[in-house]
Amino acid sequence: MARQNISDLTAFLAVARERSFTRAAAQLGVSQPALSHTLRGLEERLGLRLLTRTTRSVAPTEAGERLLRTVGPRLEEIDAEMSALTELRDKPAGTIRITAAEHSASAILWPALAKLLPRYPDIKVEITIEYGLTDIVAERYDAGVRLGEQVAKDMIAVRIGPDFSMAVVGAPSYFAGHPKPAKPQDLTAHSCINIRLPTHGGIYAWEFEKRGRGLRVRVDGQLVFNNLALRMSAVLAGLGLAYLPEDQAQPYLADGRLIRVLADWCPPFSGYHLYYPSRRQLTPAFAVLVEALRYRR
Repeated sequence: MARQNISDLTAFLAVARERSFTRAAAQLGVSQPALSHTLRGLEERLGLRLLTRTTRSVAPTEAGERLLRTVGPRLEEIDAEMSALTELRDKPAGTIRITAAEHSASAILWPALAKLLPRYPDIKVEITIEYGLTDIVAERYDAGVRLGEQVAKDMIAVRIGPDFSMAVVGAPSYFAGHPKPAKPQDLTAHSCINIRLPTHGGIYAWEFEKRGRGLRVRVDGQLVFNNLALRMSAVLAGLGLAYLPEDQAQPYLADGRLIRVLADWCPPFSGYHLYYPSRRQLTPAFAVLVEALRYRR
């Protein structure tokens, strides 16, 4: 069917249903003379009168009634399907790839995704645990999660978590044979569970601060890991002291399986931020994810 015929049929249906050129013209957003011209052209092409016009009313003829019954529902079906396609375009869907460190993935991303994904079954999320400062553009990630001070200035950064502190902890079995450190320098005499991070050039030096005085201490011990889960297992087994995010240690501190030391030397870090290129066009799925993660105090 020619495109002109579809437009003309839409005009006819409006007039036939409204029984008024004035109301139909307003509905279609055209002038009344233009609408009258369209209807005359359709009738001429068909060789049939479709509307009976009087000074006070407009009514479909027998041919017009037949057209109204047969064509009307079909055009409504087309309109409904076009609307459905528009909704599909705007419906949050697709795969989102994110790079994040283990702590941010477990403490921030996972709780939010557990609530979000059941409501949006067409959204898929892939999270890769990495500790290096990945080039998310080169590696084709949609976004990354890092501490606020680690986000490049040319990126859009959205805070997704509160500030948090680290905690130096040990098991009661460890402290049964070792004195508690009174200051960070005392850690050099302890067996400590080390962390290897690419962003710090290898073994991470534990960071402390008190009254504006910053201090980094390189510790030693039998174990070095590059993930949180194994550090937690090792400290619970009494194999040394560990430097862990406070929120991860808290359940074990509460039930007495871990003991915290040097709490007054552990300052807060800036919270985690979701970052992505400033030129990135936000898809509906990505926009939904950002809002689900956005930190609200």
